[in-house]
Amino acid sequence: MTLTVALGCDHAGFALKDLVIAELQALGAEVLDLGAYSTASVDYPSFGYAVAKAIADGRATRGVAICGSGIGIDIAANRNPAARAALCTSAQMAQLARSHNDANILVLGARLIGPDVARACVQAFMTTPFEGGRHQRRVDMLGNPDC
Repeated sequence: MTLTVALGCDHAGFALKDLVIAELQALGAEVLDLGAYSTASVDYPSFGYAVAKAIADGRATRGVAICGSGIGIDIAANRNPAARAALCTSAQMAQLARSHNDANILVLGARLIGPDVARACVQAFMTTPFEGGRHQRRVDMLGNPDC
């Protein structure tokens, strides 16, 4: 089964998008490109919401969301209860987001990381399995504000 990855970015993330698409395809993933499609100014919440919605409705198993800092698009994606978006600035963060938190959306800040770090984050995020075990209880708590 091919992994489908929803990808969304704003204008600040547009330059990094092609690199991320190439890395995802090299890993054998199918990419669902949700925009933006140029460097024209757009609003990051729309793209964070779109990536999370693609996961919620089953069009994608994982996602990547990119904006200038990563912060705004991360907040937007995490508004959807199906999203577990993690802003990562290193491969170790991406690996831990997957193995401990079962994160399903990798968030990158295009103005904060370079191409090599972005590639390493994508590789770690897409190839690291969720460990389950003691982490499953904690992931389950993420959807329960009364825990």
